[in-house]
Amino acid sequence: MNFDVTLGDVQAAAARIAGKIRRTPTYHSAGLSARLGVETVVKVESLQLGGSFKVRGCFNKLMSLSEAELGRGVVTVSGGNHAIAVALVARTMGVRALVLMPANAAAFNVEMARSLGAEVELTEDSISAFARADDYAARGMIHVHSYDDPAIIAGHGSLGLELANDAGGRLDHVFISIGGGGFAAGVGAAMKGLDPALRIHGVETDGATTMTQALAAGKPVPIRSTSIARTLGAPFATERTMAAARQFIEDIIVVPDAEAVREITWVLQNGRVLLEPAAACVVAAAQARKEMFKPGERVGLVLCGSNVALDDIAAWRTQFGV
Repeated sequence: MNFDVTLGDVQAAAARIAGKIRRTPTYHSAGLSARLGVETVVKVESLQLGGSFKVRGCFNKLMSLSEAELGRGVVTVSGGNHAIAVALVARTMGVRALVLMPANAAAFNVEMARSLGAEVELTEDSISAFARADDYAARGMIHVHSYDDPAIIAGHGSLGLELANDAGGRLDHVFISIGGGGFAAGVGAAMKGLDPALRIHGVETDGATTMTQALAAGKPVPIRSTSIARTLGAPFATERTMAAARQFIEDIIVVPDAEAVREITWVLQNGRVLLEPAAACVVAAAQARKEMFKPGERVGLVLCGSNVALDDIAAWRTQFGV
């Protein structure tokens, strides 16, 4: 299929959700600029409401539903950030939310979703959760897919508009993490729509290579993630997100979990910003590919979320010797 979200769709979504979300900071990072050898700008989306970019798409989706649809309640599948965002947005709008989470979801994320008012059901894994979501949708609930939905994608793309506007000049490279691919799709539609010469680099972690495997196979491939970056552990890409990846993504860089943990520690110590592995892996990817940067180029890093328990970080540091 052809990718079906345009720059105009993203701009319309940004206007719709204005005032509902936080315009997160974009600024020059002296420490990362020194490490990467070129001027580096960070988009600190880890400070977003709900701890990640996900509220952007969720507000756009739910605000586009009719009163009758909202009255039926929403159901979604997520192991983390999308679950938290759906819970937060649904509570804000007075809508019932049911979240289906795989049994291996982080306890921190399960409790966050519940504390925001969502009903949570645990399932064997994400694949079985999607099957159960289909059952609930057949009974009348609205399935809010975490990444294969034009309204979700367009809402996420609002981050790209902010980054392009707030970066203090054009960027040559942008690094963004990929789970199911909806986030990168929206940001790609926005930023490549504004500047076709921009090079966008996708990032995955070992054990969560959903998009890498799908593109290699030429079709969605079911996976069971083994990465600590649980919020990247989408069980499959889709034809829509694969089309976006082909259209907007220069390449996909896969980094070890240990390097993501190393960058969590570095950014917290040196930048005073808490990141989850799905965000820290972007820093690790830029570091791994810094030889490709040319003098005078400018790099943007999208730090997408901060939903992580400090106890987990401590355990990972011990596990990987970081």
